[in-house]
Amino acid sequence: MALLEATDVTGGYGGADILSGLNLSLTEKEIVVIVGPNGAGKSTFMKAVFGLVTIRAGSIVFAGTDITNKKPEDIVSRGICYVPQERNVFPSMTVQENLEMGAFIRTDDWRPQMETIYELFPRLAERKRQPVGQMSGGERQMVAMGRALMLEPKLLLLDEPTAGLSPKFIDETFRQVKRVNDFGVGILMVEQNAKQALAIADRGYVFASGQNRFEDTGQGLLNNKEIAEMFLGG
Repeated sequence: MALLEATDVTGGYGGADILSGLNLSLTEKEIVVIVGPNGAGKSTFMKAVFGLVTIRAGSIVFAGTDITNKKPEDIVSRGICYVPQERNVFPSMTVQENLEMGAFIRTDDWRPQMETIYELFPRLAERKRQPVGQMSGGERQMVAMGRALMLEPKLLLLDEPTAGLSPKFIDETFRQVKRVNDFGVGILMVEQNAKQALAIADRGYVFASGQNRFEDTGQGLLNNKEIAEMFLGG
């Protein structure tokens, strides 16, 4: 059974449809990567899942419940967390304060989850008292993911997690994404570093002009010469 099932999703901003009948599914504990050219609708689709873009046709079902056009706070409460590409941390706050902010809707004891996150990201444990604004881009991305994980989501949406990072931190970020998945969290990721992302993906989708162009396993997309030439840089 699919954890997330998007069917014929059409929508966008104002009166313009960026998405034109997109379909996507993700099962529990799966890594699914979306790649494609700029303007293909990748980030718009992620925002649509999270209730930030109006869906005018089609549906999105999560864990058996229709969440189409639900408010983000309702979607978070059901077990989906979203890490946007920009403005995803509080720079003036420390690492620990950022993680505490991530638990804002929890009424139970969230401290064990914080310890789990420090286990997952040892560098954050070492720098828990450091203001996030003094950290590198890669470390900030760890804070952003850690903060989202404070709610113990079933599904984590990552929008371009390696954007602007050095090669060293790109590799590190993909390792951390894989570790988060190993903890039992499903991952839906939009990524510009398509080859590296597909290498860790269970399945992948290629979007173009707001529509599905290709769907296959991550390795299957990497091995497809047509896709490589058109979308992956040869």
